[in-house]
Amino acid sequence: MKISRKFILSILLSIGLTGLFLVAFGCRKIRQDMLIATQAKISLNTRKSGSTDPVRYPADARIIAFYPGRPGSVKILTEDFHSAAFPEISYAGTHILFTGQKNSGDPWQIWEMNLKNLKYRQIIESIEDCTDPAYLPGGRLVYSKLTVNDTVLAAHCLYTANLDGSDKRQITFSPCDNFSTLVMKDGRLLTVCRQLVPVKNDATLMVMRPDGTKADMFYMKKGSSIVVSNPRETGDGKIVFIESYGDSDNGGSLAGISYNRPLHSHIDFSSGNTEMFLSVLPLTTDKYIISCRETDTAKFTLYEYDPVKKHPGEIVLSDPEFDILDVVQAKEHERPKKLPSEVDMQVKTGLLLCQDINFTGYTAETSSPDGRKAQMIEVLGIDTTYGIIPVEGDGSFQLKVLSDKPFMIRTLDGKGNSVSDPCSWLWLRPNERRGCVGCHEDPELAPVNRVSQAIKKPPVTIPVNVTAVKEKIVELE
Repeated sequence: MKISRKFILSILLSIGLTGLFLVAFGCRKIRQDMLIATQAKISLNTRKSGSTDPVRYPADARIIAFYPGRPGSVKILTEDFHSAAFPEISYAGTHILFTGQKNSGDPWQIWEMNLKNLKYRQIIESIEDCTDPAYLPGGRLVYSKLTVNDTVLAAHCLYTANLDGSDKRQITFSPCDNFSTLVMKDGRLLTVCRQLVPVKNDATLMVMRPDGTKADMFYMKKGSSIVVSNPRETGDGKIVFIESYGDSDNGGSLAGISYNRPLHSHIDFSSGNTEMFLSVLPLTTDKYIISCRETDTAKFTLYEYDPVKKHPGEIVLSDPEFDILDVVQAKEHERPKKLPSEVDMQVKTGLLLCQDINFTGYTAETSSPDGRKAQMIEVLGIDTTYGIIPVEGDGSFQLKVLSDKPFMIRTLDGKGNSVSDPCSWLWLRPNERRGCVGCHEDPELAPVNRVSQAIKKPPVTIPVNVTAVKEKIVELE
């Protein structure tokens, strides 16, 4: 019986592609140029809503692996899932964390896959949606979970857990959504944060330690901008991300900031281009891979990108049926620092010290624009006031605040009239000690070298109607 040459070639091609992935996913070392991406078949303009950031719940999404320049090498990794998205690579480059919906209508949960044999396991199981996982040093992960309670109302808070799903710990406690968390090389978390109450604000980049302490604004650009994509850290000290203006999460411009001066170093890497960007992966300091499209009806496609020339280069991967939402590289990368924690769950409060409430912006001000000097502060909860406290003569105050409760602070004049708008939401972890220079001050400023008058007195307990707090034997003060 004769066998056609065409049939033989098809068999050889099949064997070749199978061998390619056996090398990639078998017992041998995973090739360093393999990319892993999220594809979504449904248009980004018609994705499932119900979240303040619907991009985190893409319908009909899948995770694929492929080699650049080899369209035939595409392999679907999540065929067993109704929808799966946003993989993050382990430090050894051998596993991925991802968020997945096993069956239609199921809550989104956190899974891990071994890239050598493609076996997967569920790490986080919850009745609420869980998304945006990332590896932490020390065998833990961080992820976002829809949290509904009296403390945060309904918000996507950050949690950490062991990689076997045990020892779950909530680390953010404010009515704000937190998505797209990056574990930076210095060990801190950088998360896209958006306030929901009392008003919905622009998304900012917030930084904190993995135990939820020292949470502070890292980057904000005024003008109704929102951060669309996962922020990524480059090898030359930059943080790059996609930024959109208005209230759209369907793409934007490619932006970057300096790690050392995030509030004063904004760079537009897409100036003059009409492409709409959706995600960015820095490979080297002068070579990125970006997902972008030229029109509202076009599919998001992966391109090489030179951040200096600010123009897309060769196509890395395109598909006429799928948008490509993001991409990561399956390679070993630097393990972040493991930061120590000051949290002590036996302590029920934290301490907050402010040096001068009349120090605002970039200069020391003695009064508001209409001549009124701030002499008191009001501490606000979500739907109540926790108390009004006079400050010291030098403008300082010290508070002992019940831990893991969100609060805002606004300044008042001597008659109780508001001098400034409330600050963004704050919380203190058990045993945390925090300090600030002033109100709405530049976070890059260092405090003046003087002893504040408030430090010489016992702190004021917040809420002020709390007369006693049962602490462990060693008190905070």
